[in-house]
Amino acid sequence: MMYQAYQTHNDLMWPVRTLSKLSLPFLEAEGAAAPSAHRQAAAACRVLELAEVTHRRPAWQIDGVEVAGQRVPVVEEAVHATPFATLLRFRKDVAVAQPKVLVVAPMSGHFATLLRDTVRTLLIDHDVHVTDWHNIRDVPMADGRFGLDEYTEHIVDFLAAMGPGASLVAVCQPCVSALAAVALMSEDQHPATPVSLTLMAGPIDCRISPTAVNVLATSKPISWFEKHLISKVPWRHGGAGRRVYPGFMQLSAFMSMNKERHVDAFRAYYQNLVADEREKAEVTRAFYAEYMAVSDLSADFYLETVRLVFQDHALPLGQLSYRGRPIDLKAIRRTALLTIEGEKDDICAVGQTLAAHDLCSGLRPYLRTHYVQAGVGHYGVFSGKRWQNQIYPVVRGVIHTSQ
Repeated sequence: MMYQAYQTHNDLMWPVRTLSKLSLPFLEAEGAAAPSAHRQAAAACRVLELAEVTHRRPAWQIDGVEVAGQRVPVVEEAVHATPFATLLRFRKDVAVAQPKVLVVAPMSGHFATLLRDTVRTLLIDHDVHVTDWHNIRDVPMADGRFGLDEYTEHIVDFLAAMGPGASLVAVCQPCVSALAAVALMSEDQHPATPVSLTLMAGPIDCRISPTAVNVLATSKPISWFEKHLISKVPWRHGGAGRRVYPGFMQLSAFMSMNKERHVDAFRAYYQNLVADEREKAEVTRAFYAEYMAVSDLSADFYLETVRLVFQDHALPLGQLSYRGRPIDLKAIRRTALLTIEGEKDDICAVGQTLAAHDLCSGLRPYLRTHYVQAGVGHYGVFSGKRWQNQIYPVVRGVIHTSQ
């Protein structure tokens, strides 16, 4: 009922949004010379447009990158695909082969394009692949379940498709599955076991300095999350009947945590448009165009993540398993480990990712590196100037040293 109510509201808003979009060419025809009333009306239409929740992955918008001072074209290439994700390669022609890197994107209500800045920066020195997760609401029920085991399985299969010698970079939530995948591959002596593993701001041990997110996850039994947050995809979508944690609900939860900041941002966006300050307005538009694009989560994956990672702390307690097989982190002996945290991260606190080093007791000291970036919050760990100028050189150094 919850998802159906949301769908009904969207349907009712369709005429309003359509009229608003059709009005824009007339209202903006004269640009800055337009009457004040026209500029205000156009700005209001643009705000309405930006506030729309969408369910389509935004474009990656990476058509080229600077390599050794020269602009090199980049082409998106699907290397491998399942009903749930595509192994996407950003192919470029360079004179010297670059280290292969698989970037594991979080499945947390947004699309993998949230890591656009991460990918674009890594592309300078690496052959970059990414887990381009599909919106589960478009995946038919006949394609089966998708839980934490299936997520881990995708990492193993994608690394196998890339072949030996690749490095693995996991951002935020997938750090647990990435660490588990490397343990499994190490124990099996899999030829595609990654040469290095970078964990960026991930919840390896949420018992350490619990954040508001951690407290929320442990404040209620898992039955509460299932009853209040899980809904079924409406009939009109490909995944009709599939149980999901809807992306629009996740977005609402995220925005409610900083409601005033978002209200101020939309107010400033309106004012900048009226004043014809296009550059300032574009910064806001670009951010929210990505932020308002949401992806549903499989109910199995969401509930298992909440229970095993945030409530039971299964990985640090040695109780996490993969299809009934215990995860033995001590099996990791040859994969270099880099953990990165942000000093001001209020989602994954300092120490939670660092915990991976104690758990991987089979690794020798020279294969371990930890880095804390001063002055950044969660998103600053993998995007923005500090990521590009201070964090990325550390990541690049570990990856290249491991080759």
